[in-house]
Amino acid sequence: MAGIYIHIPFCKQACHYCDFHFSTSPQYKNELVQALVSEIKLQKGYLNGETVETIYFGGGTPSVLEADEIHVLINTITQLHTVASNAEITLEANPDDLDVAKVKALRQTDVNRFSIGIQSFFDEDLVWMNRAHRARESESAVKRVQDAGFENITADLIYGYPLLTDTKWKQNLDKIFELFIPHISAYSMTVEPQTALAAFISKKKQPPMNDQQSAAQFMVLMQAMTDHGFEHYEISNFALPGKYSKHNSNYWQGVKYLGIGPSAHSYNGDVRQWNIANNAKYTKAIIAGKIPAETETLTENNRLNEYIMTSIRTMWGLDLNRLNTIAKGAADQLQVEAREFFDKEWIAEKDDIIYLTATGKLYADNIAAGLFF
Repeated sequence: MAGIYIHIPFCKQACHYCDFHFSTSPQYKNELVQALVSEIKLQKGYLNGETVETIYFGGGTPSVLEADEIHVLINTITQLHTVASNAEITLEANPDDLDVAKVKALRQTDVNRFSIGIQSFFDEDLVWMNRAHRARESESAVKRVQDAGFENITADLIYGYPLLTDTKWKQNLDKIFELFIPHISAYSMTVEPQTALAAFISKKKQPPMNDQQSAAQFMVLMQAMTDHGFEHYEISNFALPGKYSKHNSNYWQGVKYLGIGPSAHSYNGDVRQWNIANNAKYTKAIIAGKIPAETETLTENNRLNEYIMTSIRTMWGLDLNRLNTIAKGAADQLQVEAREFFDKEWIAEKDDIIYLTATGKLYADNIAAGLFF
């Protein structure tokens, strides 16, 4: 099985914390969509005929596309690839884009899953983030999508920023449960270089993020999700049983995927490829019949470290036997490096699988780095 990711590099406005590649000008949207269609055709051999199990529209804000543009992109994929009959096809969307007409039009496409960027149910938080929507639109959008027959929904939330008190965080989570959303992706606010938030903090217009606040709110998140029957299947992702994101789960389990669009990444098990993060240069290259991408052939250590980094974050854990299939004797070497994390009770082992403990989930990145080859 394989996945296809399509990067839609347009947003109505720039969130203060975001460092993804996008443009706030829709002037060349039509040309870019045509370039995406052309790249799908140029890259048709990348997955070597493997069945496509997932298609994911990310960004940016894919919901700025018209339904017929989304249909054309999906149709191009289905013409060139074998797509599973039960393929998961996800569209990231902002609440303000999901009006009655848009949801009705999307119902006529093959999209069957929405990832809705809610972030918070408090207007003051959304203003602080420079989000394009307001809280009332989030609840309306979720209900509108559900009423249209879309049951497979995930919502994004952010925690660990100055305006978010513990009380507000709990109210955000309660609203998610009230809306019967089966999948949640929740992220700690991080300050990325070259973002407006980073500039505000450096100029002391905003306070820095508080690690203790973030950790405390993460603990609240884990407990609330457990109490409501959600499984914590990846550090930032929670789902009711059977409602995992197939596309993202495939990333973490090393499944091949093809990335289409400016800044999109691809991976075939041995080589990683990433497109140029510039809309004009991307489009110009595609028109000329060229893939504007850089590639990296993964070394044995690269493949070991990538498996460690992705697997340790999930509830399925790091399989020591699989590690040995990448490099003979790797499991023994890793267990030596892991001793300090066992001693701190940040990780545990069962049936040759290493898992993060509840406390260890607070230090997932540090643990992964400490286990790297």
